[in-house]
Amino acid sequence: MTLLRPDSSLVREVRPSPNHEARVGAGRPDILLLHYTGMSSTAEALDRLCDPAAKVSCHYVVREDGTVVQMVAEARRAWHAGASCWGGDTDVNSRSIGIEIANPGHDFGAPPFPDVQIAAVIALGRDIVVRHGLRADRVLAHSDVAPERKRDPGEVFPWDRLARAGVGLWVPPAPLDTAGPGLAAGDGGPAVAALQAALADYGYAAPRGGAYDPATAVVVAAFQRHFRPARVDGQADASTLTTIGAVIDRRDSLLEPRVG
Repeated sequence: MTLLRPDSSLVREVRPSPNHEARVGAGRPDILLLHYTGMSSTAEALDRLCDPAAKVSCHYVVREDGTVVQMVAEARRAWHAGASCWGGDTDVNSRSIGIEIANPGHDFGAPPFPDVQIAAVIALGRDIVVRHGLRADRVLAHSDVAPERKRDPGEVFPWDRLARAGVGLWVPPAPLDTAGPGLAAGDGGPAVAALQAALADYGYAAPRGGAYDPATAVVVAAFQRHFRPARVDGQADASTLTTIGAVIDRRDSLLEPRVG
């Protein structure tokens, strides 16, 4: 077995998983993908991530006490994203580094993430972002790339805190009582088509065609879970629509070439 050497100086424990392979096509990773473990205990999650029969793995696990565990070398393709898509690419595993954050998740009451754990996620995330030159808009949730299957790391995850520390993109979401027309299931036409195009422009695998169908609602809910977590209902109210526009504007401003 090849010795797994930590890629980050923040690693305090190495527990190699056999579940990995060569990256395909993408070369260096350009996405940092965040998950929660979604199991009743961290020990159970670590065992599963090392089980060849489970066929799942990740690059890092961050324990509740902030301990960083490395399981797969960053140069290798870990099996954490599953069936997923971002920006039209369906092999998210080949272009991402995955961090599993120890937390039982929605099925066990969606408890808050301890401060010490989030501090460790920030430190590790910043280390990865700097070493790989990752863009802010490429720090994503599992629910972003697999909205029909996944909810992690969930609406209680402090994306704003990460972004303030230089990990990810965030804008203050528009208040829930923002005035203006919204869109909902059953709607159709140019306004729905524009919503779908905006979500796809950011990277989501949003349907096209201008019908507010169940698949569109699922993607809207994923966006809300990340960027407008106060209410996750899949309905594109005025708050959601305003926040989508602000997120895209913020991304575009970060991509503008700097003068001087």
